[in-house]
Amino acid sequence: MIIRKGTLRDMEAVLELIQELAVFENEPNAVLITVDDLIRDGFGQIPLFKVFVAEVDTEIVGIALFYNRYSTWKGKTIHLEDLVVKQKMRGSGVGYALYSEIIKEGKKEGVRRIEWNVLDWNTPAIDFYEKSGAKVLVDWKVAQMDEAAIDYFIENKLR
Repeated sequence: MIIRKGTLRDMEAVLELIQELAVFENEPNAVLITVDDLIRDGFGQIPLFKVFVAEVDTEIVGIALFYNRYSTWKGKTIHLEDLVVKQKMRGSGVGYALYSEIIKEGKKEGVRRIEWNVLDWNTPAIDFYEKSGAKVLVDWKVAQMDEAAIDYFIENKLR
């Protein structure tokens, strides 16, 4: 297995893994991005994300997609958006290798926190994270606005 930084040539495989994650999370129709979006947003003039890929026999079998954030309390942080391993490779150490690479990257960048979200029903992931020393916060809720909510706010609340 090789863990390396993803390239724009990898974005088709990255998108396939993102779609596999959406199916796993019971939201198979939620992925709206395209390969072109990933190329533009990850490899344009101001890249919005970075990605590590796990490769076995030239096949990309896992990804860890992340980006930098800023905490008013901690300063520079990393947000791990998605850690995805192909179903056939789960339990083989691919996830641990990608997770380790993210933590090493955080140390290299001098961040004070690495954070991510995990679904409350994904107990294998929660157990894995807690055993690694991560704290899974139960007192914080994730708040989001999708496109419809953004449009509603603009059209109805800014008058």
